[in-house]
Amino acid sequence: MTNLTETNKNLNGFHYFNLGWRLITRPGLKRFVILPLLANIIILGSAFWWLYSQIGTMVNWMMEKVPDWLQWLSYVIWPLSVIFVLLVFTYFFSTLANIIASPFNGLLAEKLEGEITGIAPPDTGVMGILKDLPRILKREMVKIVYYLPRAIVLLLFYFIPVVGQTVAPILWFVFGAWMMAIQYNDFPFDNHKIPFADMKSTLKKDKWNNLQFGMAVNIFTMIPILNLVIMPVAICGSTAMWVDRYRDQHTSKGHW
Repeated sequence: MTNLTETNKNLNGFHYFNLGWRLITRPGLKRFVILPLLANIIILGSAFWWLYSQIGTMVNWMMEKVPDWLQWLSYVIWPLSVIFVLLVFTYFFSTLANIIASPFNGLLAEKLEGEITGIAPPDTGVMGILKDLPRILKREMVKIVYYLPRAIVLLLFYFIPVVGQTVAPILWFVFGAWMMAIQYNDFPFDNHKIPFADMKSTLKKDKWNNLQFGMAVNIFTMIPILNLVIMPVAICGSTAMWVDRYRDQHTSKGHW
């Protein structure tokens, strides 16, 4: 149990997302927050500047695929199409930012876990990060391999009349929430060398809380300005959730 909450009982994914906003301001963490923050500002800031200049064209192209007999539903289909575009690009650019910043994201999760538990993490240092870099990048590739086939199937849904314009954006939102939960929970799990399959199995057993966490990350990632700080917030929130809900299942008590 973290020393930041009275109890982990009945705490949901939204709680841990909110907790992440408080944790990034902790004095000992600020220097570990700045590098993921800079990566997010550069990549997501540039991506969303471009996306918001192009989104009208993309959505109009999608609306042209709507059958004439469904045009009367345009007031529903148009905002769903906007959400669809935002979700696709949000996950793509978030993944890119996470790949680039992954060594520093893992370091932030490690330092925060050490502060919460009082158990000192291994003193990796810069050389330790460089030595671990191939394994970290391989882990990011594993997540992409998990994501791509599912994303392709969901993209194909969009070309099914009616279903594509109404159900597909909702499915994308739920799938995106699950992928955000996997993306950010994976940092504390990977710090303990827990295999991806074991991490995924653990999250599935607590799927609703992880979907809540991922939904919150998804929504804030689509909001300009706020999305620039979402990476360290999500890492801190997922690390607190790891300590409260999953750490005891995968580590020996009192040991890193």
